[in-house]
Amino acid sequence: MNGLIDLLFSPVNIILTLLLILLLVYWLFNMITGLDFDVDIDVDIDIDADIDIDIDADTAIEGSNIDFQDISNTEVDKEAVVGKNRTPLKWWQVVLIYFNFVELPFMFTFTFWIFIWWLCTAITTSITHSYDNYIGYVIFLILILPSLIISKIVTTPFKKFFKTIKQDGDPPIEVLGRTGKLNGSIEKDEMGLVEIVAKSKTLSIYAKSLDGSFIDASKDILIIKQSADKNYYYIKTYNN
Repeated sequence: MNGLIDLLFSPVNIILTLLLILLLVYWLFNMITGLDFDVDIDVDIDIDADIDIDIDADTAIEGSNIDFQDISNTEVDKEAVVGKNRTPLKWWQVVLIYFNFVELPFMFTFTFWIFIWWLCTAITTSITHSYDNYIGYVIFLILILPSLIISKIVTTPFKKFFKTIKQDGDPPIEVLGRTGKLNGSIEKDEMGLVEIVAKSKTLSIYAKSLDGSFIDASKDILIIKQSADKNYYYIKTYNN
């Protein structure tokens, strides 16, 4: 056991070992608490003006940078980068695309790469007994490329899985500012049921009068805001 610890925390392997521990803590916190860790990685991509992509530091994508908010779930569509691009991609852009750092969530691919690099380096330096000398550092650097290749092979099957999730997941429908019909008259603190049509779907939501005034069921209503507990909405009569 002491020999394994000496190997993993040797001068050659300690960097990857500590990085892998940090990644494990990252995923553990995300799975248990659902915390979001904002990691900003600027990836300058030359994209033709015809592409309808906005990249901004405050949104996910705008201008000329990609800001990876909630980076464990962020993915960039390869077609958005390559599809209409009329200028040659830079070498590091090609690397990111080729080794699956683009179409898959960045941290997903990054974790696989670090784990494989760590595993290959630990095994090789253990076999060659070079985990505490300069030969080990050479092995550490040489294994960057093989570990990337192995990581690409391992992560490629996940592309279909994440693409299916992306296609099946329906984006949330914003109801604020929409008009609808009230199923029954309400006033004061009474709650009624409102039906609205959004994106060819009929939605039913609970609602109360914004100022407590009487709202007749025959009137069109306007959805103003959501309650603090997010259980219902405030509405008022809509005069069109």
